[in-house]
Amino acid sequence: MKHTHPQPGDIGLTQISGATGRLIRFGEWINGDGFANYEHAFLVLPDGRLLEAEPGGARIRPLSGYDGAQVLYVCPERLTDQQRTHICTAATRYVGVPYSFLDYAAIATHRFHLPVPGLRRYVASTRHMICSQLVDQCYQDAGVHLFVDGRWPGYVTPMALYDLLGH
Repeated sequence: MKHTHPQPGDIGLTQISGATGRLIRFGEWINGDGFANYEHAFLVLPDGRLLEAEPGGARIRPLSGYDGAQVLYVCPERLTDQQRTHICTAATRYVGVPYSFLDYAAIATHRFHLPVPGLRRYVASTRHMICSQLVDQCYQDAGVHLFVDGRWPGYVTPMALYDLLGH
């Protein structure tokens, strides 16, 4: 479901400009997501805040930092107020978790069925996450499973979130 007025527990999807955005877009393309305009995901928290994964680690910051940016806010259709609260509570446990560009490579390795020992454990690890993994993990911790297609935990990109919720 799409919104224009974000609520706690919603997922924000947006673009990243410059070389970083192009690198993420390339990583999403390698992972079968195609080229599109969503290279970043974040989680809306109460009180006008958000949680996002960044190269310096996951952090909480003001939602107003995205004022004027093109952001698509999405969430599952039947998300209850209690689930929204649990998702936001889970989010606070991940502040400071390092970002890992290597997760894009690990996700691509899985997509190409390359036999790498420990790959599933690496992709599912919550000790390092890209933005979309962080959002998905907060939902999982709250008992809301966004993907019911049998994918590995952590096997999610911003475009996978868009493909699931943005149409």
